[in-house]
Amino acid sequence: MSLLAISFFSLFFAQFLKIFTSHPHNLGRAFESGGMPSSHSAFVSSLATTVSLKYGFKSDIFAIVAVFSLIVTYDASGVRRAVGEQANVINRLIKHLDIKKIEKEKGRQIIKEDLKELIGHTPVEVIFGICLGILLALLNWWIFY
Repeated sequence: MSLLAISFFSLFFAQFLKIFTSHPHNLGRAFESGGMPSSHSAFVSSLATTVSLKYGFKSDIFAIVAVFSLIVTYDASGVRRAVGEQANVINRLIKHLDIKKIEKEKGRQIIKEDLKELIGHTPVEVIFGICLGILLALLNWWIFY
């Protein structure tokens, strides 16, 4: 498979695995962000691994892909996770303040539904995503190259 093909395969395979890592098993998890394993991490780690195998660890292209991969995995476990935690706090605050009562008094609707909380990943989910991406890239390399 090409660089792009194995990267997308890793992404979709990680999303597929989320069905079986959620409790109870939930088909809808395959279409949502967050959860085990990190599909973002699987996506970029398979790309970085394949680039390193094809062009070498000392190549300029690998350096670019490695930096890109680090940014994506940091974002998945850091920034996006923080957004999810903030959404959790806001949802609890809204429930505590009884916003629906406030909305009726002011005659307008402010919030229709809870904010999405499962956006980012725990470090373990990111590590499993990285391992999955590397494993799939190595399997691809051994089978097709």
